[in-house]
Amino acid sequence: MGFDHGEVAPRMVEKRLNFPFLEGSSGSSVQDLGHRAGYFKLAHTVDARMFYFFFESRGSKKDPVVIWLTGGPGCSSQLALFYENGPFHITDNLTLSWNDYGWDQASNILFVDQPTGTGFSYSSSESDIRHTEEGVSNDLYDFMQAFFKKHPEFVRNDFFITGESYAGHYIPAFAARVQKGNKAKEGVHINLKGFAIGNGLTDPAIQYKAYTDYALTMKIIGKSDYDSINELIPDCEESAKSCGNYSNSSLHPLSSGVSVKSVKKEDNKNDNSSTSNISCIMPGPAGGVACDTAYYSCNQIFQSIINVAGNINYYDIRKQCEGSLCYDFSNLENFMGLKSVKEAIGVGDMEFVSCSSEVYNAMQRDWMRDMEVGIPALLEDGIKMLIYAGNMISYATGSKDFEASPTVPYLVDGKEAGQLKYHGRLAFSRSTMLVTWFPWISPKLHYRC
Repeated sequence: MGFDHGEVAPRMVEKRLNFPFLEGSSGSSVQDLGHRAGYFKLAHTVDARMFYFFFESRGSKKDPVVIWLTGGPGCSSQLALFYENGPFHITDNLTLSWNDYGWDQASNILFVDQPTGTGFSYSSSESDIRHTEEGVSNDLYDFMQAFFKKHPEFVRNDFFITGESYAGHYIPAFAARVQKGNKAKEGVHINLKGFAIGNGLTDPAIQYKAYTDYALTMKIIGKSDYDSINELIPDCEESAKSCGNYSNSSLHPLSSGVSVKSVKKEDNKNDNSSTSNISCIMPGPAGGVACDTAYYSCNQIFQSIINVAGNINYYDIRKQCEGSLCYDFSNLENFMGLKSVKEAIGVGDMEFVSCSSEVYNAMQRDWMRDMEVGIPALLEDGIKMLIYAGNMISYATGSKDFEASPTVPYLVDGKEAGQLKYHGRLAFSRSTMLVTWFPWISPKLHYRC
C-alpha cells in the first residue's frame, strides 16, 4: 500500500521497510534496524513531494546524522544507496546483499531524491521544478526541519552534508542555508559540524581550465590537440566571468545581500516555514543568457577532449563508456520497477528514472555559478570541510598555510591508497582511484577515508 498524498495528510509521511529480498546477514535482522522510506510535501510549492530513504546506524543511534546528495544535476541518490555507500548492493538477480562498507555502519544516513523531478520525487506542476541553488537549498532545509521534528531523538546528533559531482554546487549552498537558519534561530537548530564533497563541481571557471592539463598528463590527448583545445579557454574564461558578475554579486545564494524578489507565501498565509521571509533570486534575462553562454562555451573544452578520446568513460578513464550515463544502471531501474519493491517503499505506480534530463536542463543556468565563494565563511564559523578527488585531478589552490601544510599518505590494508593534506578545518584527500563513482569502485577505501 502506498502513502496517502492527499491534502489532509501530514507534511512528512514515512513507512518502515522490510525488504523480503535481502540475502545474508549483517549481524542484525532487518526488523531490528530502523530502515524507512518516506515522502515530504515541500512548502511553497504547488504539489512537490520529496522522496527519501533513512537508515539508522548499525552501530549507535548517537552516531552522526548524514545526508547524501548525488549530483547530475537530476540523478537519484538511490544510485549511491544501492551502488556505493548504502547498506545494500543490488545483485544481478535483483536481490539485495549487505554492503560491508555501508556508511550506516557508523552513521544514521539519509538518501534524498532531489531536486523535485529526480528519482521518485515528483510534482504535478512544472512550476515546482527548481532552477537555482536558492530553491534547492531551501527545499533541503525545510526537509531537514521536518525530519528532525519527526525524529527528535536525532536532533542533538552531529550533522554532516555529503555528496559527489554536481553536489559540489548543492552542498555549499545547503550548508550556508543551515547556518543562516541556525543564526536566525529558525525552527530546529541543526547541529551542522561539517561537509564533504567528492569530485565536485564547485568552481567551474577554474575546473574547466584544468581539463586539458589533466587530459594531456593522463595521455588522453596529444600535444597538438592540447594546444588546439586550449584556444577555447579564453572564451570560456570571459563567458564564465560574465556569468559570475551576475551570480556572484549580492544576489548570490551564499551572500546576505539585498532581496531582489521576495518569496510569496502560498495559499496558507499562516505558513511560518523557513523560506517565507527570504529572497528568491531567479536568473533574469541578462544573467540567464550570460550563464547559458558560459555553459556552452566551457563545455566545448570538455566535449573536444571527449571527441579526441573516443568512447572513454569520463567518470573512470580506465574504462569505456557504456550507455548515455557511461554506466549500466539497469539493475537499479529494474529493481525499482518491481511491484514488490514499490509496495515496500510506498511509491505506488511511480516510474523510476536514474537521472532526469528535465531536471538537468532546468538547472543549466546554475551550472557555471561559483559556489566556492561562500565556503570561507563556513570555515570561519567552525564548520569542517573535506574535499576528496581522484588521483591527479586538479584542485584550486588555497591559503598559503594550507599550501605549506604537509601531505601525508593514508593506508588501507597496509597499502598506500592516497594522500591527505589538511590545515585547520580544511582537509583535502586525493585517492589513487581516477573515478567519480568512488564509493562504488572502491567501497573499502571510501569507507575508511
